[in-house]
Amino acid sequence: MDSFELQGEEMKFLLTDLKTINTYLGGTSVTLDGLKVLLRSHPKDRLVTIVDMGCGDGEILRSCAAFAEENNYRFQLIGVDANSHILKEARIRSGKHSSITFLELDVFSEAMQKIECDIVLCTLFLHHFSRNDIIKLLTNCVHNAKVGVIINDLHRSRWAFWLFGIFSRLFINTRTARHDGLVSIARGFKRKDIKNMQKHFPNTEQRVRWKWAFRYQWIIKSNK
Repeated sequence: MDSFELQGEEMKFLLTDLKTINTYLGGTSVTLDGLKVLLRSHPKDRLVTIVDMGCGDGEILRSCAAFAEENNYRFQLIGVDANSHILKEARIRSGKHSSITFLELDVFSEAMQKIECDIVLCTLFLHHFSRNDIIKLLTNCVHNAKVGVIINDLHRSRWAFWLFGIFSRLFINTRTARHDGLVSIARGFKRKDIKNMQKHFPNTEQRVRWKWAFRYQWIIKSNK
């Protein structure tokens, strides 16, 4: 999934596998739970602009759109990804949602730094980067987000490897998804890793929770 050249039928099958993983192993629910936390005191008649970093095919954004409809929120949803092929598929899959738009951008670009919003989502995204790049990226996210940032990422654990190994044999069709899943877990986080990064955002309210299945939910609430 790190390759910007991924496209065609292989890409579509892989995206379907990723949706299966998120559905059964908590990728979507952890992010939506974070939204509930940040929006507890937010007026429902006020527009909420949400940016999803590394949005892929827009699955999280479509879940956010459904959440807004079910809970009477007004969302403007923006997906950011550097892979033009995936964004083409994202626009097709999200065609029924007028609240969703997509931008082809490098998340470290100057243009990205200028995007202001209420909430930033980082779902299974940060583990692709080095610690220094994560801090750089989150610093920009915290600066731009008026309400806060929701991080949903993997807990690096031998039990997570074991669980994914069984799950992938039963439900995953593509070798790429099986391989990338294990690589992603290896790149995941221990609680101490997150604790060390938390120190870089001292003027914020933060919460870290362990969630099923082997996920960390890290919420950074802005004090703006």
